[in-house]
Amino acid sequence: MIYNDFQGLKLSALGMGNMRLPVLNGDDNQIDKAAAEEMFEYCMKAGINYYDTAYGYHGGQSELVVGELLKKYDRKSFYLASKFPGYDLSNMPKVKEIFEEQLKKCQVDYFDFYLFHNVCEMNVDAYLDPKYGIYDYLMEQKRNGRIKHLGFSAHGDIECMTKFLNAYGKDMEFCQIELNYFDYYFQDAKGKAALLNQWNIPIWVMEPVRGGQLAALSEEATAKLEEARPEEGVPAWAFRFLQSIPGVTVTLSGMSNMQQLKENIATYEEHKPLNEKEMELVLGIADDMIKKTTVPCTACHYCVSHCPKELDIPFLLKLYNEAMVAGSGDFIAPMALASVDPDKQPECCIGCHSCEKVCPQTIHIPDALHSFAEKLGRV
Repeated sequence: MIYNDFQGLKLSALGMGNMRLPVLNGDDNQIDKAAAEEMFEYCMKAGINYYDTAYGYHGGQSELVVGELLKKYDRKSFYLASKFPGYDLSNMPKVKEIFEEQLKKCQVDYFDFYLFHNVCEMNVDAYLDPKYGIYDYLMEQKRNGRIKHLGFSAHGDIECMTKFLNAYGKDMEFCQIELNYFDYYFQDAKGKAALLNQWNIPIWVMEPVRGGQLAALSEEATAKLEEARPEEGVPAWAFRFLQSIPGVTVTLSGMSNMQQLKENIATYEEHKPLNEKEMELVLGIADDMIKKTTVPCTACHYCVSHCPKELDIPFLLKLYNEAMVAGSGDFIAPMALASVDPDKQPECCIGCHSCEKVCPQTIHIPDALHSFAEKLGRV
């Protein structure tokens, strides 16, 4: 196992994410404890020492199971991370209540790592609002030793992350972002990583294979990868990409079966970053995938000046693209739309087609916005 340095600690470069544990009867709320226990034992023997969970994973069951499975091991042999569930605005006044509950569920006296969960456009203002006292309370727990290292995870854009960092960045020790070769340009993960490097904040990676999308590619893309590195499997390329990005310290993989676990651990026995030609290869594959499912909006904003409803069309098309790529598992678009005024939502398009007349990319904008609203269940 590869280890990376973090403030005097040796953290396994591959961490065990616990959002996609094996389940019973296809029910995400029923974790297969026996299968998960076997996986944890394999993790421990292989040298994984970082375990990530959260309040809402598996319908609230992840913290319970992770706590139960880890209690048989020496507390100093692993690092446990959990998060404050600010993705639900109703939780904002409950930071003390929830934190105490999490410690009990995980059967620990402290968290090695704790995060403001999912900083995004929907909740950033609430996170920064002193009336909720979230920052003050978590900093108090850190002073009391109940949080060893405090950080945040982010699904928001660079502007949103910057807003959060300007307020709390001096106290953030790490940040968890969605980083993979598909999102490097698609979600500007490259820019987000550069922002964190500027702040000297180590990067934790979530969604390294984008929920499995980068673990099984088309025959054409697979053949290209096999020709370049015959010894590497398709999923390994996603991890080798991350080994090439400055600042990446821990990569979390939500492994849901023993085969995935063994393959990923085998990948992390070696540090084999991609060379320049290989980087171009995977980014080209990502570009081909994106072009097949998205509209080519360049955010020129010509459309906005011709929209009688004054919709932020480039922003809506950006979210439309995310929804089309993510499919049924999309949650980013609905979260981002929560920060948009009710009269500026995609379903507010009246189909006048004025925007199309000035679109350099000849995008059928009303059709895209109507499809987006349909996908959201609003028409």
